[in-house]
Amino acid sequence: MKKVLTMLAAALAFGVAGTAHATPSTTLWIPSTDIQAFGVVHFGADAYNCVIKEPTATNTTGNTIDYGLTVGVIPHDDIFGVEAGIDYRDATGNSKNPWYFNAKAGIKEGAFGEMMPALAVGGFDFGSKNTTASATDFRTDSNILYAMAAKTFGAAGRISLGYFSGNDKVLVDETGKADNTGLLASWDKAINDKWWAAIDYQGGKSGYGALSFGVAYTVSPNSSFIFAYNIYNNDKLHDPTFEFNYDVNF
Repeated sequence: MKKVLTMLAAALAFGVAGTAHATPSTTLWIPSTDIQAFGVVHFGADAYNCVIKEPTATNTTGNTIDYGLTVGVIPHDDIFGVEAGIDYRDATGNSKNPWYFNAKAGIKEGAFGEMMPALAVGGFDFGSKNTTASATDFRTDSNILYAMAAKTFGAAGRISLGYFSGNDKVLVDETGKADNTGLLASWDKAINDKWWAAIDYQGGKSGYGALSFGVAYTVSPNSSFIFAYNIYNNDKLHDPTFEFNYDVNF
């Protein structure tokens, strides 16, 4: 496993020009303005388990796993940062095109003055498949672009707001109608040196639209667990899921 992680990290660090997402640094469900520091390799293992009802033609109620690597790719990142990542995601148990890519660039909060918010632009879920052949051989080019701003308000925590736009052939509702743009919003706060809490929201009636609640527990300075509950905006496409993430930085 160490050898695999080392090789993947090296591929990202030296081949970043050819990479774009998987899961970028996130709050719970949505991207955040946070960016991995230069040379830090972030590994995340995410499991989304459905609160299962009976499957329908549009709602498969399936579970999803995601293994992702994200790395900071430029030095002198005390003001400006860039990260890039790759994910292996399987939502059906035998997805034929499980690889996704992401990238993000941003300016840190307060970089040019105390009142300045953090700013970030990026993209995620860039997949390699642009046609659907079967239930397991589906298109993966969601190609979601976004912009975010975030500001910390002392003990009240951090507020983030943004907007996204994705592929109108993939981000659709249960009728197939395009629903590929919308709001991104979140609140998060460190409760103490071990616990962190967050709520975030992604708009729209596609499978991406959701309201999420969660907490994180820090195991060590470089690793943590996240427990969350996701309520999807369109229950005709997906039932709620329990989310469990393990994150570690190398």
